[in-house]
Amino acid sequence: MEQDHPLVREVFPDLVTELITLLEHEGERELAVCAWDLRLVEECGCGDDFCQSFRTAPHPQGQPYGAGHRCVPLLPSRGMLCLDVVDGRIMFVEVLDRPPMHRRSSRP
Repeated sequence: MEQDHPLVREVFPDLVTELITLLEHEGERELAVCAWDLRLVEECGCGDDFCQSFRTAPHPQGQPYGAGHRCVPLLPSRGMLCLDVVDGRIMFVEVLDRPPMHRRSSRP
């Protein structure tokens, strides 16, 4: 079922490269490895023009993540990147106040 969702690295390759670099810089080696295989499950949909956030795993909207959740703020050169992580799995990538991410065109 996860294969139905595109890999983030195929849609936003520059973002994944940046996430891996920032995670390694923060000493989050295991999350950096996981970032390579993230899937784009659902875009945020909040409608805010400064938000390009997305889910990497299904989760009921408006529900807390619960036990095992931690927030991992990163320090990009522009805007804000913050990850919601549950039990070592990246669940949500918050992308705020950044230049528009350009989607890589799909292959024929």
